[in-house]
Amino acid sequence: MPVASDDHGSTDQEPDQAGQRRHVVDHHGLRHHGDSEVGPGLVDLAVNVRQGMPPTWLREILVSSMSEISAYPNAERATRVVAEYHGRDPDEVLLTVGAAEAFTLLARVLATARPVVVHPQFTEPEAALRAVGLVPDRVVLPDPFVLDASLIPGDADLVMIGNPTNPTSVLHPAATIASLARPGRCLVVDEAFADCVPGEPESLASVRLPGLVVVRSLTKTWGLAGLRIGYVIGPPELVAAMREAQPLWAVSTPALAAAEACVSPRAQAEAARWAEEMAGRRQVLADGLGALGAYVVPEARGSFVCVRLPHALRLRTLLRKKGFAVRRADTFPGLGPEWLRVAVRDDETTAAFLAALKEARDDLPA
Repeated sequence: MPVASDDHGSTDQEPDQAGQRRHVVDHHGLRHHGDSEVGPGLVDLAVNVRQGMPPTWLREILVSSMSEISAYPNAERATRVVAEYHGRDPDEVLLTVGAAEAFTLLARVLATARPVVVHPQFTEPEAALRAVGLVPDRVVLPDPFVLDASLIPGDADLVMIGNPTNPTSVLHPAATIASLARPGRCLVVDEAFADCVPGEPESLASVRLPGLVVVRSLTKTWGLAGLRIGYVIGPPELVAAMREAQPLWAVSTPALAAAEACVSPRAQAEAARWAEEMAGRRQVLADGLGALGAYVVPEARGSFVCVRLPHALRLRTLLRKKGFAVRRADTFPGLGPEWLRVAVRDDETTAAFLAALKEARDDLPA
């Protein structure tokens, strides 16, 4: 696949039909994320990070890794462990400072003439492209937001999609995504929430296809958002280019220790149990929202649900006054002001949230 030989200049312009450059006004807050919704005293249903994490055994590993903090981090062993977990070679894996760094590195090294981002999805892939002067085409999926491969332009040489997708919580069939892979195209699949799905049946992390790149995160399930650890799996030549673009010693020693620990048999068994339990809690949340007249995107498979309801932004403000933070979803291309994203929590928290939502709805002026 094409790899850029030099840096792109930053711009907020794109070519018009005559080939001239014109100013692009992006009305979506691509850099707005759930953490900006959270505040003191608020119950957090805005951030898609598992609560009460990391577990004690993982904390102990992180603390122990501090004994090596005086030395520069060495990613070789952790890279090998992650590669073995997915049945890949070490030269197909790059550990990154969370999934977000992976998108930044991809944007820096790929030479793309027609990038396409499938929306609604996590906005950082598009933001990373725009940061290096690339203005991608947007393929916006209609509700219920299931991928239709025929919507992807045949000449797209970069396609980016989430699975399960944030914020819709839709899980696309692996075969449908795989059908988009072809020589000369880079197909980037964001699997940050893949471990929310028991058995990960639609993951492509262990599959080799032309130009396929899979981005994974370890921050969601294990509560490591502040540590920043993720990884990329892809063709060796692309991974090598990303490694060259990555700053030296980017991933810290504790983060490397976390990467090894989170793909261990113990961790995977715990993650599988959590995914099963979370699925039940997600259904309780979805059913409760439906009983209040909200539309919930069907077949949710992530640790969150995407909800449409009248006066959503006003309800969001009223919910904050009642102590609950939810994620506005109108900053995701393809969604409007009537959409919210709500994280799955324990049943007690969900019951309290649903009661607050009912009160907020009743408080709206007629």
